Amino acid sequence: MRLLKWAFGVGVAGAMLTAPALAELPKGASAPQFTTSAALAGKQMGFSLSSALRQGPVVLYFYPKAFTQGCTLEANAFAEAMPQFRAAGASVVGMSNDDIDTLKRFSKEECRDAFPVGVAGLDLINAYDVALGSSGLASRTSYVIATDGRIAMVHSDSDYRSHVAKTLAAVRALSK
Repeated sequence: MRLLKWAFGVGVAGAMLTAPALAELPKGASAPQFTTSAALAGKQMGFSLSSALRQGPVVLYFYPKAFTQGCTLEANAFAEAMPQFRAAGASVVGMSNDDIDTLKRFSKEECRDAFPVGVAGLDLINAYDVALGSSGLASRTSYVIATDGRIAMVHSDSDYRSHVAKTLAAVRALSK
């Protein structure tokens, strides 16, 4: 019995050490500032969070991998909602650990030329606390960042379907 208790304890401890620790940045925290390579409408560009915030709130959404089913459907949904985000004064940028050539294709084919997607290296993924275990990928996490650089809303859910509605509601609440 003691051996069984010990084995169970080791198994639980081991599971806790290998489980991904998702501890997204909290509402009210300062968003880490960054610049990165990005793509819009199939063309490479630079993206700076501080420059984007001068234009209005930013929806910064992290996704695991371009051209996978959930990430494609999420990009399509954000593209369809872009007129509403623009009307609310916000911009959207998707972030993943994909290379820039993949993002150029993804921006054209799945983001429908509506918003940029940027390269999120491991430092950026870690700065935003969105690492998906030790895979080097980002979890599906959306941040709404107010013009003062503070996080106004965070939503982390592997199901893409609620991200657009929740971020759009948060952006609209900022303008009230």
